[in-house]
Amino acid sequence: MRPQHLALAALCLLAACSRPAGTPSAQGLPAAPSMAEADRRAPVDAAAVKMSYAPVVRKAAPAVVNVYSRRVVRQAVDPFWGMFGGGLGLSRDRIAQSLGSGVIVRSDGVIVTNNHVIEGGQEIMVVLGDRREFPAKVLMADPRADVAVLKIDAGAERLPVLALDDHEDAQIGDLVLAIGDPFGVGQTVTNGIVSALNRTGVGITDVGYFIQTDAAINPGNSGGALVNMNGDMIGMNTAILSQSGQSSGVGFAIPAALVKRVVETAIGGAKSAQLRPWLGLKTQPVTSDIAKTLGLDRPNGVLVTDVYPDGPGARAGVRQGDLILSVDGAPVQDEASLNYRVLTHKAGDEIALQIRREKGGMETVRLRASSPPAGPGRDERLITGRNPFSGATVVNLSPAVADELGLDPFAAGKGVLITKVEDGVAAGLGLQPGDLIKQVNGRPIETTAQLQAALAAGGPVWRITLVRNGQVLNAQVRL
Repeated sequence: MRPQHLALAALCLLAACSRPAGTPSAQGLPAAPSMAEADRRAPVDAAAVKMSYAPVVRKAAPAVVNVYSRRVVRQAVDPFWGMFGGGLGLSRDRIAQSLGSGVIVRSDGVIVTNNHVIEGGQEIMVVLGDRREFPAKVLMADPRADVAVLKIDAGAERLPVLALDDHEDAQIGDLVLAIGDPFGVGQTVTNGIVSALNRTGVGITDVGYFIQTDAAINPGNSGGALVNMNGDMIGMNTAILSQSGQSSGVGFAIPAALVKRVVETAIGGAKSAQLRPWLGLKTQPVTSDIAKTLGLDRPNGVLVTDVYPDGPGARAGVRQGDLILSVDGAPVQDEASLNYRVLTHKAGDEIALQIRREKGGMETVRLRASSPPAGPGRDERLITGRNPFSGATVVNLSPAVADELGLDPFAAGKGVLITKVEDGVAAGLGLQPGDLIKQVNGRPIETTAQLQAALAAGGPVWRITLVRNGQVLNAQVRL
């Protein structure tokens, strides 16, 4: 095929050269230039010279900032150095710094970034494009969504902003730009396409519903903007899939619709994600076997396995065995897509669920999402004394606490949760935050008051039952 292609090209060239340059054609017009002549001609205007992203960058880049946080951490010191004047202490303080990006979304200084950029930071600073630095306060942090909302005080100045495009009309193949501060070298723009939408199962956040892009994203880009060709932010750059820790063409961005909802919640006065909407439903994915049992031609939707008494779902008539197929008309393929669709609403919003009933009938159910119930109250207590839980901080497990910590709200009222473990007996026994205390010496534990009563009556031998990551653990301890 290659010799044939060359031959055809030569033939065209000879035919074009058979008429002297400038000889009028049969229509009395100048002859068309030869291919060789056309290749040598200079472009007649700027549009013929280049295709440029510069107009998009000029619109979007001024609103993208650098965010860094500092915290003091205690670091163990090798005892070897004590022999050489290093001191007798076994630890020393050092400054740890986290570097990332952020986006100004309101002209009065409201900024979004990733929670992991500022998490644990004792001092958070924002650097604008003109190199001015401002201290920032945290309006709200949502670790489960990995979104944080900051505020800086620039006085009466109106800062440049980047619009959050929450229309969710991006398509695979759309051109995008990633803007941020990779490796701390300064603001950098990279280009690519939308490689995939609604990406789940990558283990980055609990929400897990990402835009995937091949635009280069590197450490320091976290919290920066993924921008469409209108110069609007369609996502917040969050993570990469890479063995080296550097860009491999697989980057992930949190959709702007979720970022916008967190911003609105923060501006409304919430300090944490406790006001996230909740349906009061427990669900599971639809496997091939379940789909066959339900008479489906393929796995689709999520199956309701439990309904919280007097929760939003129960009040709307959702029943165990219902199959949820869509939320407000948007298809639901799995639990991640259901959670995402719900989280783009706020508590109090009406949500329409398209449901396939257990017997095959289709129905649209409208419910009003609410915040998870906060009772019983947290009643946080630090356990002291000579017992297995000494040094542990415990709380009552309400649906609100469970949802906030990413636990099963249906486990509420069925144990006492350990939220923190300090030096003490509990730490020595290997107890961990997230452990759910179920029994002490055979006595069921549902509240912190019951736990303390059981501890006051027990000893020196303790039989304890707890749940860790879904597994029941039993132990006997002598103190």
